[in-house]
Amino acid sequence: MDDRTRPEQADGEATEIRRFWTGLGLPGLIDVHTHFMPERVLRKVWAYFDTGGPLVGARQWPIAYRGQEEERTSLLREFGVRAFTSMVYPHKPGMAKWLNGWATAFARGTPDCLHTATFYPDPDVETYVREALEAGARVFKSHVQVGAYDPADERLQRVWGMLAEARVPVVIHCGSGPAPGKYTGPEPVARVLVRHPKLRLVVAHMGMPEYEEFLDLAERYDQVRLDTTMAFTDFGESFMPFPRRALPRFADLGDRILFGSDFPDIPYPYLHQLQALERLDLGRPWLRAVCHDNAADLFNR
Repeated sequence: MDDRTRPEQADGEATEIRRFWTGLGLPGLIDVHTHFMPERVLRKVWAYFDTGGPLVGARQWPIAYRGQEEERTSLLREFGVRAFTSMVYPHKPGMAKWLNGWATAFARGTPDCLHTATFYPDPDVETYVREALEAGARVFKSHVQVGAYDPADERLQRVWGMLAEARVPVVIHCGSGPAPGKYTGPEPVARVLVRHPKLRLVVAHMGMPEYEEFLDLAERYDQVRLDTTMAFTDFGESFMPFPRRALPRFADLGDRILFGSDFPDIPYPYLHQLQALERLDLGRPWLRAVCHDNAADLFNR
């Protein structure tokens, strides 16, 4: 790990994180937005963050938890994360099926990982999504910004239908943060939901910066959820602040807000995401639901 996450510092952070969730009377945390992927892919992702590429808004983004895979899974367990995901995503055609194979093996060897899969508008997308479901996938990742595809693409309509019927959630990065993509924003997602209103979409990063537009969709469709990843943190607020006028609407959707962190690809301590939620002062029941109970219900954990 880098200098900011030396073992003694990680021990101190783990103590504080465990104090947070034990103080809420929880058995631990459930994090719906963590990244585990093939090592060579992850190293390329980190290199992109290191160089401040366009998709991260050309800003400094030091990776806080740059350890080996075993170190990273161990650290989440030390934090008391009872279940987490392996958010894999393709950036080009022909990549998703291979990533799904890796994620299946990872989940089989990591019982506390929610078996994650992904897709891209490939010619064989229906086949490999069905195979992933049959292999036990519990959650899918769709990265509209990085993949640069229209989520309403006709090649994906049967996939959305399969996932809606299977009631398997999809964590979708569709907001225009930290930098806009060709198909980011609420409009393409709205077109998907018109055709698949029971689809269990989890809008990553609260849809930043289009927070209010994605709150609109969550209010309109009862299976739409939002994850907290990077929202309300000092880092996120510095360039894409959440509008305070929308906080009552956000609070009212407390049963459909899920804790997410973006671990390990975050430029601040994991604890800070929890503190950012706590300082909203929305109450202990709200925090318990967001940090554990909502995801436990969604994934039967």
